[in-house]
Amino acid sequence: MKNLFYLLLIILCSCTTLVAQDFARQTEAFRKKYREDFIKSADSPIKKEDLKYLKFYEPDSAFRVTATFERIRNSRSFEMPTYSGTQKTFVKYGTVRFRLYGRRQRLTIYRSLSLETLPQYKDYLFLPFKDKTSGIQTYGGGRYMDLKTTDVQDGTCTLDFNKAYNPYCAYSDGFNCPIPPKENTMAIAIEAGEQNFGKKHD
Repeated sequence: MKNLFYLLLIILCSCTTLVAQDFARQTEAFRKKYREDFIKSADSPIKKEDLKYLKFYEPDSAFRVTATFERIRNSRSFEMPTYSGTQKTFVKYGTVRFRLYGRRQRLTIYRSLSLETLPQYKDYLFLPFKDKTSGIQTYGGGRYMDLKTTDVQDGTCTLDFNKAYNPYCAYSDGFNCPIPPKENTMAIAIEAGEQNFGKKHD
């Protein structure tokens, strides 16, 4: 009986390790493409030699959560301020509720009215946020996450904060980066995703 217990324990530990390794590989694949996109983009704020200054938290599946989604119907458009002083037009698309650190969290997901007119971005959703790491370990202006309307299934969606990234304003001036609304400021530390850029701001 004791041998059976140890065998089951070994199998469980092995499965847990494999899942963690698979999650880490998925996260690294996402970050590899993220770096490549900087080189491909015509308006990239950083050069190829600056990619080494991009910093990230270690992949952590605890920050990949299943959230309850609630659609906001007939939302009025509003102007979201940017750090350049301009504004961008959005509507509130829905809210997500989930738990982190055992505490209930609530965030609003937005949709850009200008982007939804473009075929390649018609399903694009925008989730900007700030947290307790903002201005310390991560960019003070907050971070972003991208979602698609198809990510919402049966009233739920997955939020993976390991994919949280910096706006272009974290690397250089002259970009119209939306300021995360106060309703999307969390009173917890999201120690996942991208950290502060390791090079002095231009």
